[in-house]
Amino acid sequence: MGIFRDVKEAYELIKKRDPAIRSKWEVLLYPSFQVMRSYRKAHKAFEKGHYFRARLISQRAARKTNIEIHPGATIGKNFFIDHGTGVIIGETTIIGDDVTLYQGVTLGGTGKETGKRHPTIEDGVMISTGAKVLGSITIGKNSKIGAGSVVINDVPPNCTVVGVPGRIVRKDNVRIDNSELDQIHLPDPVKEDIAVLQRENSELINRVLELEQKMRKLEKKE
Repeated sequence: MGIFRDVKEAYELIKKRDPAIRSKWEVLLYPSFQVMRSYRKAHKAFEKGHYFRARLISQRAARKTNIEIHPGATIGKNFFIDHGTGVIIGETTIIGDDVTLYQGVTLGGTGKETGKRHPTIEDGVMISTGAKVLGSITIGKNSKIGAGSVVINDVPPNCTVVGVPGRIVRKDNVRIDNSELDQIHLPDPVKEDIAVLQRENSELINRVLELEQKMRKLEKKE
């Protein structure tokens, strides 16, 4: 009965976040479903101190799914990895409930820390394609990390982060609805800065032209 219960629960979760799914049995083909079943077994073994067995289970799952989750990581309810290729989750990572990751995400360390050296991802966070969240930092509830971002500092709740290094470009107190995941339509601070510079440059050119006209008029009078 375990597999049937898992399929039903996974289907209800996936259909809210991935419009591509059409039937319950497609769940069996999702790398996220496969790797999480292996993770739960590996995590139990890890907690009992059976470290070799835990790593053996996790590495077999990594070879099958191309998703590497260390058995020591702590993962909450309703966790979903869309597509999943290239996802890496480090040993001391803590992930809350209702978190979504996309392909190529790394929840890793910086190589300079000991102890708690991987991120804490709080409830309702979405981390987009190719993003890297590094070090013992915390990503606050309901925040969004844009595609390709590199985050190395704490992020407060209800924020949107983009860029390298990651910059907070939106912050409010409105809860983000996880059923409306959108990793494309995020603000682009670089584009906005360029637009401001272009506008200021145009104003400056117009001012210079006005001054030149005034100078010519003065020269004619003389």
